[in-house]
Amino acid sequence: MVHLTWRNGLDETETAEVFDLLTAAERADGVAPVGEHVILRLRSHRGVSEQIEPVQADVAGSEHFVIRADGGELAGYAHMDTEGESRGEPLVAELAVHPRFRENGIGTQLVAALLERAEIPVEPDDEGDSYRLRIWSHGLLAAAVRLADRFGFTRVRELWRMGRELSGAELDEPVLPEGVTVRGFRVGEDEPELVRVNHLAFSWHPEQGGMTEAELREKEGLDWFDPAGFLLAVDDADRLLGFHWTKIHPDGSGEVYVVGVDPNTQGSGLGRALTLAGLRYLRDVGCPRVLLYVEADNGPAVSVYRRLGFERWDVDAQLGR
Repeated sequence: MVHLTWRNGLDETETAEVFDLLTAAERADGVAPVGEHVILRLRSHRGVSEQIEPVQADVAGSEHFVIRADGGELAGYAHMDTEGESRGEPLVAELAVHPRFRENGIGTQLVAALLERAEIPVEPDDEGDSYRLRIWSHGLLAAAVRLADRFGFTRVRELWRMGRELSGAELDEPVLPEGVTVRGFRVGEDEPELVRVNHLAFSWHPEQGGMTEAELREKEGLDWFDPAGFLLAVDDADRLLGFHWTKIHPDGSGEVYVVGVDPNTQGSGLGRALTLAGLRYLRDVGCPRVLLYVEADNGPAVSVYRRLGFERWDVDAQLGR
C-alpha cells in the first residue's frame, strides 16, 4: 500500500529524503533521474502545503508529488515545473522511483497524477498535438519507455549526451578573431553582460535562453563553480562577444557546460575557438574525459562536436501528451 500526496514546497527533512531517493536511483540506473533545473528548485523551495488527491493548483512554479510506503519510507517522487503555465507553455515533469520499491506500480501512479494535474485523460486519445504535459526520460531507460508507451506519450525532443577522452589528447590551438582575447569570469562584474549575450545566443532555447542574473548568481554559489573555468571572449574594449562555461564533476570528468556567442559574431570561428579553449583548460587541469549535452536536431552543432572528437554516449528524451 502506498500513499500519494501533493506539495507546493518541501521542508528540510523531505528535501533530504528526495535527494537520498534521487541518489539511490542514479546508482541503480547509471544516470541521474532528474536534471540540474530540478536540483536547483529543490534547494530553493521551502514552505509546505499539502493536499491529498486530487491535486490542486500551482504555487511558485514548482509542484511536488510524493509517494510513501506504509512504513513511511519515500518510495517515489515527481517534480512538475509550472512556471510557464500562465503563458500557455507545457507543464514539464521529472520523476523517480526508489529501487527498493520498483515493480509496485509507483511509476504508474505518479504518471497518472501528473496527467490528472495537467487535466489530460489517462486514456490516450487522438485529439491535437500541443503536448500540454512533457515528462523527461533521462537515459531512455527501458522501464521508462514501457511506462511512456502505456500512457500514449510521444517523443517530442531529444537531448544527446556526447563525450570524448581528454587524457593526453592533442587539441588544436584556438584561433581567435582579430582583436579578441579570452579571460576568466569576474564575479560581481560580468553578470549583466553574460546574461545579455546568453539571451542573444539562446533566444530559441526553452531552458537556457531565459537565465536571469539571479539564477546565474545562484549557480555561482554551487560547489562546482569556478570562475577560472568560465572563459569569456572579449574585444579590445572588453565587450563580451562569447563565452565557454566549463564544469568539473565530482568524478573528475569535465563538461562543456555552455558555449554561447553573440549572433553578430557568427561566421568568425569564435564558437569553435572558445570550445577548444575550454577543452584545453579541462585537459590541463587533469580531467580524463569531457561530456556535453546538445539538442539532437541541432545538426550544425552535432557536426562541430563530432569533428572535435565527440561521440554520442546516451540520450535524454522529452515525452509529450
